[in-house]
Amino acid sequence: MNPKIRILPEQLANQIAAGEVVERPASVVKELLENAIDAGASELLVEVEQGGRRLIRVTDNGCGMAKEDLFLALERHATSKISSTADLFALHTLGFRGEALPSIASVSRLRLTSRPLEQELGWQIYAEGGTVRQAEAVGIPTGTVVEVRDLFFNTPGRRKFLRSDETEFGHLADVVVRLAMARPDIHLRLINNGRTHLEAYRHECLEERAAALLGRSLTADMLAVEADSGNGEMITGLISAPRLNRSSSSHLYAYVNGRFVRDRVVQHAILEAYRTLLEKRRYPVAVLFLDLPPEMVDVNVHPTKHEVRFREQQKIHDFVMTAIRSRLLDETATAVVSPHSFAESLVLPAAAAAGSAETARVGVQEALAAYGTRSPAPESPTWSTGGKGEALGWDKAPVTAPRMPDGWRVIGQYLNSYLVCQAGDDLLLIDQHAAHERIGFEKLRRQLQATGIEKQRLLFPAVIECDHRQAAVVAEHLGDFARLGFELETFGGRSFTLTAMPQLLAGADAERLVLDMAEELAQIGRGSSLDAALDQVLMRLACHSMVRANQPLARPEMEALLSELAAIDYGSHCPHGRPVIRRMGRGEIERFFHRG
Repeated sequence: MNPKIRILPEQLANQIAAGEVVERPASVVKELLENAIDAGASELLVEVEQGGRRLIRVTDNGCGMAKEDLFLALERHATSKISSTADLFALHTLGFRGEALPSIASVSRLRLTSRPLEQELGWQIYAEGGTVRQAEAVGIPTGTVVEVRDLFFNTPGRRKFLRSDETEFGHLADVVVRLAMARPDIHLRLINNGRTHLEAYRHECLEERAAALLGRSLTADMLAVEADSGNGEMITGLISAPRLNRSSSSHLYAYVNGRFVRDRVVQHAILEAYRTLLEKRRYPVAVLFLDLPPEMVDVNVHPTKHEVRFREQQKIHDFVMTAIRSRLLDETATAVVSPHSFAESLVLPAAAAAGSAETARVGVQEALAAYGTRSPAPESPTWSTGGKGEALGWDKAPVTAPRMPDGWRVIGQYLNSYLVCQAGDDLLLIDQHAAHERIGFEKLRRQLQATGIEKQRLLFPAVIECDHRQAAVVAEHLGDFARLGFELETFGGRSFTLTAMPQLLAGADAERLVLDMAEELAQIGRGSSLDAALDQVLMRLACHSMVRANQPLARPEMEALLSELAAIDYGSHCPHGRPVIRRMGRGEIERFFHRG
């Protein structure tokens, strides 16, 4: 009887291990850079072609390896980082599993060249699909060069899962940025298809390194954090003031003992610190370093070492949250938030967005007309700045109100968030933000399906600075941005100039719009799936220039909103599925009060 259980061949075992460690070109770069940093390198050069699928070459000036070590490095479970079980809980290095190089070699054509300082000649090994084909002595400077060509050449099924070159390079650049952020003392250079994409020189402090990698316009508004628990736990880094936020958690850089992690405990602690300070579905920017005694954290819980396990999770969570919250309270104690009127959130021409108060007032008049006014406004309306509860003097302006749905009458506003109306014998409660969001979404979708979203040219082009991953996404999707009403041009490095934006959203925060769209497109990807998921992007756009909750509205504004709502499809729910209207019939109300 033949046994059903068998020992896998070494080559197949290596390829299975590669599936755990090597997900995409970015995974290869991460492993090679971590090895180089552990080798004491102070100069790192990363060269890639075609997003890393054709070539990845990492050159370092670390301690190098002798001939014997070079061959052992391609064997599974070979490492210089640990030698006993106790070492797993006293780690001071980034890599330690001993599977990265053999796993990478099993799915690529790998050339490994190295020389230690004490030897005159180095050695070079060439392996193909995990099998060593050639070895020879070579003359090279002290350090190591790892060259990976044709990634996944012998596993076509895995190669098919790779995205476009631009997308893969975006992930790869993101890995480089994460590692560079943690080591300001290292000079790191990234070259893509022969052109320098990133060069991070040695910096004296984290603030300088963060500014070089994320952009000075972003880091200028960040706050320094430093706290010591007194029991061995320390946290240092930078956090954003609440006014600086993003649409995804991609700008949360968290490190535990120098290792970048995506840890749920740490992330939850960061977000909990910002609770009540940020809008829903907005995330802060943070670069945080949590230093703990090695025995307090287990990093051996995931092949890629992105996840960790804390011995005392609640203690670490509360320490991180309290440190961030205390710093934010110091900042927000002196912050002054200026009021934002509904009129400003409507469609403004570019001149109004960047021009004088007079042009802004004219823009508001045009916006009201576009928002449902049926009859023309007077040629010279009377405007006032308005007091509390007034919207730029609309109560005094002789503007004809839009035509309300038949039988509808505005009663008032509840909590500055809900419109109270009468429709025949029924009582209606309307969520003003959800209603306005649905209106904007339907307008954008109709325009996109027709001739494209209507654009408004900006009087002064806006320069938008992206991080490396965002820049790769924007460059890849310039055509998609144009379809969605944004005209963007490359401006050198990671910057783009915005010369036009959707007319419906003119006056909104242009930089926030573009960066939020980059995050959305990064998650969706290219190809046929983009068209199927464009509604997600339109939802994001519709949120930006909409009337908010806790925002007082004048009666003409309420009537304009209801008129527009009645003219669209699916007006009963916002694009995210939340209800817009709650209708209560006369019978229901009279039964409650024991009448009738």
